[in-house]
Amino acid sequence: MKKVDLERVAYCLAVKANVNLRKDCLYLLKKAYLQEKKPQPKEALKIILDNAYIAFQKKIPLCQDTGLPLVFVRVPKNMQWNNTYIEKINKGIKNAYSRNCFRSSSIYPFSNKSMFNPKIIHVEFTKNRTFSLIVFPKGFGSENKSTLRMFNPTVSTRKIFDFIVDSVKKAGPEACPPFFIGIGIGGTSDYALFLAKEALLERMDRPNRNKLLNLWEEELLKRINEIGIGPMGLGGKFTALAVKIKMFTTHIAGLPIGVNISCHALRSASFSVNIEKIKVV
Repeated sequence: MKKVDLERVAYCLAVKANVNLRKDCLYLLKKAYLQEKKPQPKEALKIILDNAYIAFQKKIPLCQDTGLPLVFVRVPKNMQWNNTYIEKINKGIKNAYSRNCFRSSSIYPFSNKSMFNPKIIHVEFTKNRTFSLIVFPKGFGSENKSTLRMFNPTVSTRKIFDFIVDSVKKAGPEACPPFFIGIGIGGTSDYALFLAKEALLERMDRPNRNKLLNLWEEELLKRINEIGIGPMGLGGKFTALAVKIKMFTTHIAGLPIGVNISCHALRSASFSVNIEKIKVV
């Protein structure tokens, strides 16, 4: 039985996420570049694409903000799991940042004390047989633009869409457009924002399997691109490249809506394996 070293896997994913732009994001950036007609936003898209190519070739970060590393783990049934594995993941990411000279942006609030401690690790236990690990470095130029609203359950979709579009307007060029936008609907206030982050881990170049949510995503993308912020605030057709929505059950008395924006460098890397074929160490 093949052994999988979690520390090594986490190390490699942290490096890959910071250096290699996701293929789905790269595809949408190239598509936008080909479709954009205005000179300035088209040039901005070219610079973004050139930056991704240089980062890949030279194995250097896509952005100087190498983010706050988030981790999503899905543990299958019949797999043993304990805090030792969390420590291995944490150590692997920490070593990836230090050995590759990635900027550590973690500090303890209200102090100047650097505290690189990437223990924001979400663990979900599933019924299938596949173990998966995702490392998601979140830059704070866009993270700072996160929004949440607790709506009345009788609210119209128009008012929800207005809130989402307004959130993007307020984000403006400071969040480094063109954006990828994750939206969470339902749960509690904290869970709606968690869903919004999870939505950013979906394939950006594929339609939502839920037909209603797919229609909402298309409508929101159209409305957001009509704002006209464009790449790096230079106008044009593409303020956002994709909108993804995840929805969950909620209480009858409320309707939480969370919006989480990513800049054009939406960075994540994943590993998955059938647990019957490996042993995690």
